Amino acid sequence: MITRNGLLLVFWFLLDKGFLAPLHSPPQSRMGREHHLRGMAGLGLRRHGASGVQRVKRGWVWNQFFVLEEYMGSEPQYVGKLHTDLDRDDSEVKYTLSGEGAGTIFTIDQTTGDIHALMGLDREEKSYYTLRAQAMDMHTGRPLEPESEFIIKVQDINDNEPKFLEGPYTASVPEMSPGGTFVMQVTATDTDDPTYGNSARIVYSILHGQPYFSVDSKTGVIRTALPNMDREMKELYQVLIQAKDMGGQLGGLAGTTTINVTLSDVNDNPPRFSKSILHLRVPESSSVGSAVGKVRAHDLDSGKNAEVEYSIVPGDEGNMFDITYNGHSQEGIIVLRKHLDYENKRSYTFKVEASNAHLDPRFLHLGPFKDTTTVKVNVLDVNEPPVFTKTSYTIDVYEDTPVGTIIGSVTAQDLDASSSAVRYSIEWKRPVDSCFDIDTVEGTISTNEMLDRESNRQHNISVVATKVNNPLLSNKVTVTVNVLDVNEFPPELAVPFDTFVCENAEVGQVIQTISATDKDLPAVGQRFFFKSPREIRNRNFTVRDFGNNTAGIVTKRVGFQRQVQEYYVIPVVVEDNGYPAQSSTGTLTVRVCACVTEGSLLSCTAEAVFLPMGLSTWAVMAILLCMVILLAIFALYVGLRRQKKRETLMSSKEDIRDNVIHYDDEGGGEEDTHAFDMGTLRNTKAIKEKMLRRGTGSEVTAQTEINESTPTTEGSADIIRDYIHQRLQENHLGFSAPPYDSLVTYAYEGDGSVGESLSSIESWMADGGEDFKYLSEWGPPFQTVAGILDKDKTDPPVAEVEESREYL
Repeated sequence: MITRNGLLLVFWFLLDKGFLAPLHSPPQSRMGREHHLRGMAGLGLRRHGASGVQRVKRGWVWNQFFVLEEYMGSEPQYVGKLHTDLDRDDSEVKYTLSGEGAGTIFTIDQTTGDIHALMGLDREEKSYYTLRAQAMDMHTGRPLEPESEFIIKVQDINDNEPKFLEGPYTASVPEMSPGGTFVMQVTATDTDDPTYGNSARIVYSILHGQPYFSVDSKTGVIRTALPNMDREMKELYQVLIQAKDMGGQLGGLAGTTTINVTLSDVNDNPPRFSKSILHLRVPESSSVGSAVGKVRAHDLDSGKNAEVEYSIVPGDEGNMFDITYNGHSQEGIIVLRKHLDYENKRSYTFKVEASNAHLDPRFLHLGPFKDTTTVKVNVLDVNEPPVFTKTSYTIDVYEDTPVGTIIGSVTAQDLDASSSAVRYSIEWKRPVDSCFDIDTVEGTISTNEMLDRESNRQHNISVVATKVNNPLLSNKVTVTVNVLDVNEFPPELAVPFDTFVCENAEVGQVIQTISATDKDLPAVGQRFFFKSPREIRNRNFTVRDFGNNTAGIVTKRVGFQRQVQEYYVIPVVVEDNGYPAQSSTGTLTVRVCACVTEGSLLSCTAEAVFLPMGLSTWAVMAILLCMVILLAIFALYVGLRRQKKRETLMSSKEDIRDNVIHYDDEGGGEEDTHAFDMGTLRNTKAIKEKMLRRGTGSEVTAQTEINESTPTTEGSADIIRDYIHQRLQENHLGFSAPPYDSLVTYAYEGDGSVGESLSSIESWMADGGEDFKYLSEWGPPFQTVAGILDKDKTDPPVAEVEESREYL
């Protein structure tokens, strides 16, 4: 068949174009070849023997060759003929062939230029071949024409059927879709030449799948042919599509593929209960939160469209139960919400509603997507153990409770209809549980041993209640026994309080706040009460309880005098709230002190000043040390001031004085008045002085008085002699004596001086009479010092010495 077709094509080609038509080249090609042959004129002349130069006209006589594919003949397939204008058919021109397939696929007759194909060709493997031809002189082998290139095309025949490269296919379309809904598009490929004939012109058709689907014959688009296809009726469809070439004509080649079309689900079906009434039987012993039954509403949809929400319709008796959703099994689990009691209620009735969780607005017109069913629950009677009235018990007992004392009780009841009696017992887990015993009938708990709080403050025992008619049914409860501490120690005042009261205190004035401590435990929550003893009647002070574990000492009268009574002792009774109550009596010492108008302490001992303030012993000692240092600084200041006055008078050159020099030889008598002026010894002023006698270690106070009105006479020489001798002894024994034997005296100055005396001897009088009241202006601490100095100034002297004037 193929051989016959090939021969017919060759025959048609020869008739239509003529055998020599391919030998005539286009004008442009001929001109090119003619231009090339001008350089080869000599060759042409030599061949023909011409004597002159002639223009050689030449040209190849082919344009393009064709060869049928899949040639199956026994002889080589003729392709075409090469010819040049220089060939005179005298066998002088030799033709050669080179290029793709030359010598293996294609061959050429060197003399005639005929080309043949040696084997069958497949256009799908290679559609054309490029070769080069050369015309040469048969004898010399020189080229007569330039080498020229030409193409041999493989002529296509319809030898390949259309193929679906990606089949079989899978597609999905929603159910209930309208007709003409796009499903998918399929495409077949044909390897034949689409530019030649109808070999590659494909037409699509549906062989299986009607009347549900259709296919476009040109594009291969598949669409639904029927509307509202229901997935619940049929979910999977198989469609067979055919692709045929040659435009679907008879004799064309065809290929097929399969398309599996699935209808995807939409929510077009409501949930439905299989039963309108559901009966459940639940024992009354079921625990809260346990599952007591299941319900299920069936939904024909799938996936999330089949998800159902369950709920208990409000009202009726559904408050005893709850319902949850099990997504795996799509069931509603009924859960017990409260305890059941067969004796109180034996049945419950309520409704359960099932509805779709995901609604599709397109299908709401199909009706409500929910359903209800009635659930009836029957409670079954169960023989239950006794039930205690409390989940746990707590008992408090004192550690000194006698053995056999009832400290508490427990109660359990049988709630079943039989109402069996209950017996009690203690479950001994540890040896300490033997400290208690229980009455088997009444359930009273008593002590079996003495309790010791120091060894065990708390006991946890388990009491078992057992039914008499069924000993296998029992219940336990924990009883906590707290051992309380016995109030063994009485409360005491927190510190040994000593305080003071001002002489000018008013009625109702709180002079001291007191508190108490107790050695008993616990310290938190203790309560103390303060009061005065009933048997003692105190007219000066009373105790006022503030109600916060503190109390105040309050005055009952006005005015206290140290001279009348310096100390008061106040008894205070402190009582606690323990069991049994303990009390003690403490004493508070109150000292009467002088205070200023504002109430600040003016004069009192350091103890009275600082102890009420809660200061420690070291703090009091530090304060006293500071006061001593201040007094020492003040005394040093006064001493330096006196010393400065003495040094000033001793160093002054304007000071008028006489020196009394002691000699071993006797003087010249009364007439010897040139060495000393005796007039200076006659002083009319009275001098008071205090002298410090060293050697004996005692202080002697002397007072010398010289009356100004008494005139100095000659008979007083002995007195003057004794006076001078006394002065000499003072200078010898005094700490300020000069390093020479001299008598320094300032008691014999002239009268009538406006600046008065500058004598250091008279300064003793001035210093002794100094007024220290100005120290009171420095504050309360210096008021006490001023009072002490004024008191010392008014004290009488230890000894008085009268000095008489006597003439030497």
